[in-house]
Amino acid sequence: MQPDKLALTTQWVGHAEKLGIAMAFSAEAWWSDAATPLAYLADKTERIHLASGIMQTTARTPAMAAMTALTLHDLTGGRFVLGLGASGPQVVEGLHGVPYHKPLTRLKETVAVCRMIFAGEKVNFQGEVFQLPLPDSEGKAIRVAHDPADIPIYLATLGPNALRYTGATADGWLGTSFSPEHAQAHLDYLREGAEGAGRSLQDLDLCVSVRVEIGDDLDAMVERRKPAVAFNMGGMGSATTNFYNDAFQRAGYAEDAKAIQSLWLAGKRDEAARRVPTAMVTEFQALGTRDMVRDRLRQYRDVGVTTVKLGLDSAGPIGPKRFELLENIVDLVKDL
Repeated sequence: MQPDKLALTTQWVGHAEKLGIAMAFSAEAWWSDAATPLAYLADKTERIHLASGIMQTTARTPAMAAMTALTLHDLTGGRFVLGLGASGPQVVEGLHGVPYHKPLTRLKETVAVCRMIFAGEKVNFQGEVFQLPLPDSEGKAIRVAHDPADIPIYLATLGPNALRYTGATADGWLGTSFSPEHAQAHLDYLREGAEGAGRSLQDLDLCVSVRVEIGDDLDAMVERRKPAVAFNMGGMGSATTNFYNDAFQRAGYAEDAKAIQSLWLAGKRDEAARRVPTAMVTEFQALGTRDMVRDRLRQYRDVGVTTVKLGLDSAGPIGPKRFELLENIVDLVKDL
């Protein structure tokens, strides 16, 4: 949330609220933290749920994540959703200076401590990553001075083991690199985790990111999208750790994903974009005419997706075109 665009951002979220949009997300990568914009928007909205999308578990302690969540829970009148994720080694080790060590264990332990604090319990936790209080220290088990609170926890996960854990314990899944044609690449693991914990996949809000563009020139849309797909395959992770690339491989695009990554890492970014097959764009996004986009979003619904996290970058920065696109989407899905 840039300081010179506070009013416009507030207007944008307020407009979404008036249209009946269920949830607004605040991202956390290498610009803004996830929590502060939501604190600002808490006073500017009344009904829309405000979610961190995501808080990085490597950028704060579990107790701080929980206390931040409780504060936002209070400021929003119970409308806050805690989205958590492990991020990746380039950001974690490059920006935060924290070893990317046992990221799934860290995520699990963060969730466990958060739920302990949300329940009003003293923080007494001995895990692999976190020991609270620290052994052989002057620390003691402390109860956070807040009444018990029910705060939903959504997890942004991509790898099979992380997806199983999400299915077993989370209130919602923040999914990316998802295609209705290849839903099993994610949902099989989520379902396995849920059923192993005596739950059902229907116990989770399956919240999936979908970039949407409406227009008649599908070929032009695809070409504009290919560089971003190439970036995900090659730039969103290291040569050895790229969860986005792995997800596309599980969806049946192993040869393509590896080839694009190789070109990207070799500095051949234009070639990497050209190497992206059309299907790696169209099967993972919602592009085309109004009817095509409506049918596409219906496919997401039919495979079990319960919430669509809209990506509206096709309309440029926040402004009249984005407002128009959002209104257009709300209109075309009202009969789904």
